[in-house]
Amino acid sequence: MDEESATLDGSGSRSTAPTTPEGSMCFSPLLPLDDFPVNLPPRSQGQLNSTSTTSLAPVPPVRNICCVGAGYVGGPTAAVIAFQNPHIRVTVVDRDEKRIRRWNSQHPPIYEPGLNDILRVARDGSRECVFPNQPSTQPEAGEDGASDSSISSDCGSQCDDGARGPITIPARQPNLFFTTEVVKCISEADIVLVAVNTPTKYRGAGAGSATDMTAFEAVTAVVAQHARPGAIIVEKSTVPVRTADFVQETLALHRPNTPFTVLSNPEFLAAGTAIQDLLTVDRILIGSSTTPAGRAAAAALSSVYASWVPRARILTTNVFSSELAKLVANSMLAQRISSINSIAAVCEATGADVDEVARAIGADPRIGGKFLNAGIGFGGSCFKKDVLSLAYLAESLRLPEVADYWRAVIGMNEFARDRFAARVVRCLNNTLVGKKLAVLGYAFKKDTNDTRESPAVDIIRSLLEEGPREVAVFDPCCVPETMREEIGRFLGAEVLSGNGGCVVVYGDAYEACRGADALLITTEFDEFKNTPVGGGAGVEKKKNLKAVVDPRPFKGSEGPTESELLALHNALRAQVEGGHDDPLGRFNAMPACGADCMDCQLERTTGAAGYGASQQHVSKGRLDWTRVHGQMKRPHWVFDGRRVLDIEVMEKMGFRVESVGRQGR
Repeated sequence: MDEESATLDGSGSRSTAPTTPEGSMCFSPLLPLDDFPVNLPPRSQGQLNSTSTTSLAPVPPVRNICCVGAGYVGGPTAAVIAFQNPHIRVTVVDRDEKRIRRWNSQHPPIYEPGLNDILRVARDGSRECVFPNQPSTQPEAGEDGASDSSISSDCGSQCDDGARGPITIPARQPNLFFTTEVVKCISEADIVLVAVNTPTKYRGAGAGSATDMTAFEAVTAVVAQHARPGAIIVEKSTVPVRTADFVQETLALHRPNTPFTVLSNPEFLAAGTAIQDLLTVDRILIGSSTTPAGRAAAAALSSVYASWVPRARILTTNVFSSELAKLVANSMLAQRISSINSIAAVCEATGADVDEVARAIGADPRIGGKFLNAGIGFGGSCFKKDVLSLAYLAESLRLPEVADYWRAVIGMNEFARDRFAARVVRCLNNTLVGKKLAVLGYAFKKDTNDTRESPAVDIIRSLLEEGPREVAVFDPCCVPETMREEIGRFLGAEVLSGNGGCVVVYGDAYEACRGADALLITTEFDEFKNTPVGGGAGVEKKKNLKAVVDPRPFKGSEGPTESELLALHNALRAQVEGGHDDPLGRFNAMPACGADCMDCQLERTTGAAGYGASQQHVSKGRLDWTRVHGQMKRPHWVFDGRRVLDIEVMEKMGFRVESVGRQGR
């Protein structure tokens, strides 16, 4: 049954009949938020078509949000919420003074495409700007002859209401703040988002599988002691199922008879696309109890997201379903990657090509083509941790067969890395002694400086066991000094060249490749591809054109939304060769750095304008593979662990290429 027919009764009017039994812990995502009032700014109020009801607790207006945790989840999430809700004060708190200092500077501690533009408006405020309400250039007409930038009215016609005069966007005050004043900000918040790290335990009961709840438990105790009565406590961290019970018990222990409501609102972000994921979400999941207070709290949180998220994409469940859905989502994606990597091993042994196999099976709509890119396995902080957490949950529920199934996903992921490293050794005559290998890519995926659970670390570890002369490491998005620190922490400080070891971290790709016996591509950065920049199929070119189309003229009397202004900002910037930091003239000056700013000093010494510090990641350009060929030793081995190279072109240049999922030597 489709969504429209599910929400209409036989007469064609919207039905209000319950779709789940009374008292059920799961209620319909189609009904509950339409059953009670929400507090939205005028633009969003009409989108939800909300009506009041006397059976539910009143929904308080949300004016102040505190996010505990300034990491990869808390920082970007809070930034986008503040960006889309100028009327809400959003404060991110963390006890790590260095991290907070960087969030308040030109050097945010994480790199995500698009994050800088969000911070420049929400954190720094913006100036008044004026621009004409018509495209600066007319894009090519579409197949129907109409311009891609034209906007259809509700009646479906391409009408122009004549509103093409200049548009004035008023100045905006900052509403995003970063501070170490944890207790103060928690005590003032209407909603407290808990977004602290929940890694896998490394010792004690459940070591290697269970979730380490140390940080989450500590924050929960602080929230319980200092949150104002009636505050809504939201789980943003990935947590074990039934954690909401623990939170509720902690609140009752510290503040008996004080009303609080606990919600689950997991994030579904991917490193490298987190800002885009937040701006154009496929779903917002909110889990709550079915009590009047629980459903009112869900409505209050929904009102925050409804400022930019369509109502149909805000899904509601019971709180335990929401907690489990996060684990299952990541586990299913990890399973899919391990599945195609298992087929890659078969392809290498039989002469089949894994890309051709993936394309063939992906054409089946029941399977689809996403997450069928073979490689050296998944990395990042989420997939492995969440699969192991799901396996541990199954074991604790006495479901060993279920646990074994999910542990096999992790086993296949490790097999993919080990198999790649073994292939390198085998092709180099089963010895690396006296040889230099260059590892291109240290982050676990492209367009991020997130190195958690990076496959490159395990591959470097395997290479070191073979006694090479040098292992050179380069990454276009990670700061060299940070890579040195992490390699020393994970593999031991003694492996670094400064301590007598053979691992050397470079800030220049060509220096890393100079004199190398073999190159290993371990991250799929565009910089490592040997295809023309902007190349690809006609469909991809058309998609890229649409991504930068000028969205004007804007319709309606309320003026453009923040999302529309951001689209215009990106379109104007794309029209200028080399880009432009502020084409609308809207940004205020960024926070000034002191003369002793270590990040500025690092940029000056490494030339790191492209390392995701004060600016967006600036591509260093595609590698000149002809130049690389001239610097390497014969027979010019290249091991493509991410299938980013055109092998035929590389072989014509004189390289010997081994690629995952393709039969080689």
